[in-house]
Amino acid sequence: MLWQDQLNGDSLRWLLDSEVPGVRYLALHHLVDCPDDAPELLAARNSAYTQGPIAAILAQMNEEGYWAEPGPGYNPKYRSTVWAICLLAQLGAAADQDPRISRGCAYLLEHALTPGGHFTASGLPSGTADCLQGNLCAALLDLGYDDPKLETAFEWMARSVTGEGIAPQDDRHAPVRYYAGKCGPIFACGANNKLPCAWGGVKVMWAFGKLPLERRTPLIERAIQQGIDFLLSRDPAAADYPSGWSTKPSGNWWKFGFPMFYVTDLLQNVEALISLGCGRDPRLTKVLALIRDKQDAQGRWALEYDYTGKMWVDFGPKKQPNPWVTLRALRVLKAASASG
Repeated sequence: MLWQDQLNGDSLRWLLDSEVPGVRYLALHHLVDCPDDAPELLAARNSAYTQGPIAAILAQMNEEGYWAEPGPGYNPKYRSTVWAICLLAQLGAAADQDPRISRGCAYLLEHALTPGGHFTASGLPSGTADCLQGNLCAALLDLGYDDPKLETAFEWMARSVTGEGIAPQDDRHAPVRYYAGKCGPIFACGANNKLPCAWGGVKVMWAFGKLPLERRTPLIERAIQQGIDFLLSRDPAAADYPSGWSTKPSGNWWKFGFPMFYVTDLLQNVEALISLGCGRDPRLTKVLALIRDKQDAQGRWALEYDYTGKMWVDFGPKKQPNPWVTLRALRVLKAASASG
């Protein structure tokens, strides 16, 4: 069955006809598989860079390469360097298309990445977290910013999953250890009452799924398998992963949004698992049906989780059909069909 046959209406055409700069470019690139040198794609990309949110975000960058404040770039949310880099990546920006993007990536690596490979909110190894590590590793890959330091970041991320070569957090004399936030293997997180955090796990696996096969070391492969085992240890449609101090999963799992920061939804979980070769796994059947059921009569998905007023740009009204969310959903359905 063609992936378009799962739609209630022609939402692909809706995206291709969109007047929102960037949406048409990403639809051509990800859904139509338009050749990189096609005039139609090049024109859409130019529009995205000159008229759309990419242009608006880059216009706010300090000439040194940071947004809002110098330093590691985690605060203020969601206008500082970390969030700007993550958002640019999700908008389809690329480092080779604008020197400012390369400058921003270089600044991030210089100020937010420790020598040990931790992406950190504070500048210290103790400021690391799975969600931050996964988001930034994924963003830099998507932006096409290639730097040897990124290999160190992926190695730390893999070790943090498996626990190999990492001492417990109370061993303060160990050269490499866990911390109060990133407190143990298999996505254990202090913010989740020291239990495995599936939101962080999804971000880590999302990043691993973007890493080319030839760059996946045996350590990374072990981390990937442990991550898959964790995310599929529960029904992804139920998302009843360990939830810290709560008795039930966060309702945000079922609120599809754009962009994706540290909050995670079912779409991103499925996207990560499919990218790692799980598209045929029958344990995705229910969640894929749930995703299809959330479309409207025209085959569109609504914006249910947003950051309106908190970023440099906004992406549409809440609870209304949204091209960015629809783009995310169509990418997932296409990838799932390709795996079948």
